[in-house]
Amino acid sequence: MTRFLLRVLCAPVLAFLAVSAGAQIPQPPEVAARSWLVMDVSANQVLAAREIDSPIEQASLTKLMTAYVVFDALRAKKIDIKQSLPVSARAWKTPGSRMFIDPKMTVPVEDLIKGMIVQSGNDATIVLAEGVGGSVEHFVELMNQQAKALGMKNTTYKNPDGLTEPGHTTTARDLGILSTRLIKDFPEYLGFYSIKKYRYEGTPPTNDTNRNMLLFRDPTVDGLKTGHTDAAGYCLIATAKRDFPNLPGRRVLAIVLGASSEVARANEAQKLLNWAYMAWEGLKLFDAGQAVVEPPVWKGSEKTVKLGQPAAPIVVAVPAGSSGKVKTQVARADPLIAPFAKGQQVGTLKVSAGEQVLGEVPLVALQAVEQAGVLRRAWDAVRLWVK
Repeated sequence: MTRFLLRVLCAPVLAFLAVSAGAQIPQPPEVAARSWLVMDVSANQVLAAREIDSPIEQASLTKLMTAYVVFDALRAKKIDIKQSLPVSARAWKTPGSRMFIDPKMTVPVEDLIKGMIVQSGNDATIVLAEGVGGSVEHFVELMNQQAKALGMKNTTYKNPDGLTEPGHTTTARDLGILSTRLIKDFPEYLGFYSIKKYRYEGTPPTNDTNRNMLLFRDPTVDGLKTGHTDAAGYCLIATAKRDFPNLPGRRVLAIVLGASSEVARANEAQKLLNWAYMAWEGLKLFDAGQAVVEPPVWKGSEKTVKLGQPAAPIVVAVPAGSSGKVKTQVARADPLIAPFAKGQQVGTLKVSAGEQVLGEVPLVALQAVEQAGVLRRAWDAVRLWVK
C-alpha cells in the first residue's frame, strides 16, 4: 500500500546541516506603500510582504506583460528584432507617456522595445501590440491567456499600456510571479531594463531618461519598471544582482505599490533590497542536475531514480548567520513504481530552520525509467506483497 514518507537527508554534501532549536526570522523594515513584496529570485522565495493580494491599478507595470508576450513572439520567430513596424494613427494618438513616433515612421522592433521600457512610451507599446497581435484587442487576449498560464489568478488586462480602465487590475503577488518569470524565461532581453537613457533618432530630446531612479543610485540594480497613475500612486518593481563568495549573482526583487512620490517609491524599494541582502543569505544546496536523492524503484528498468532540479541550482534564502541551523527533508511516495518520465515530479525537498519552513522545491526525475519486463515486474510484485 502506498504511503507518504518524510526522509531526512543524510548525504555527505549536507553533513553540515543540523536540526535547529529555532531560527529567528528577520523582521522587515517599515515600508511607506499600500502594498509591497520582497523576494529572493535565486531561491524563488518571498522574504516579506504586505497586502499582496489586494487589487491595485496596474499603470505602466502593465508593460511587463506586454514585454513578456513580445519576447515570446521574438523567440517563436513570429517577429524579428530588426523588423520595422508601421506607426498607426491609433498609436500616435494614444495619450500618456510617449516615445514621440508618428505615422510617417516605420520603427524597428528593438527601438520600440526600448521606447516602451525606457521611456514607458504608450505609442511604442501600441505599435508592438498591433505588430504581434494583429490588433490591440487580440494582443490583450494574448496577455490574459499568458497571465492564466503563469498562474496570475488575480490579474486582468484591458489594454497593453496601463492607461486607467475599469477592471484593469493586478496584485503584488501576481506581479512577483510575472517579474520572476520574465527574468528567468527571457534573460537575453533583461538588458533592456538597465538602459538609463534612450531617444529614437528624429524625435524630440524629451522623456529620454529611465524613471527608475535606482538605476542611477545603485550599480547592482538592473531593472525593472515604474508605473504611475492617480489611482495607482507611484509604483516600482526593482531588481538587483549582487555577488557573494558562496553564491555569485544572487538576485533579489522588490515591489512597491502605491507610494506617495517618485522619490518615495525609489527609497522604499532600495530599503527592501538592502534589507533582503543584509538580513538573509543565499545558500546553495545542490547544483543544477545534481541528484538530491536516489530512491529505489520497483518494476522498473533501473533499480533507482535520480531526483533533483535539471535546469537551475537548488538555492534557499536563510536568516543571516543561520546556514548551520538548516534541516532538509524529502517528501515522496513509497514505493516508487515505474515508469517515470524525465522531468516528472516525483517528490519535494522541504527546507526549514527550526519550525519555520523556508521553502519547498519540487524534485523531478533526472532520467527516464522505463517499465521493466514481465518477469521483473512479477518478481517485484511478489517482493512488495511480502514487504
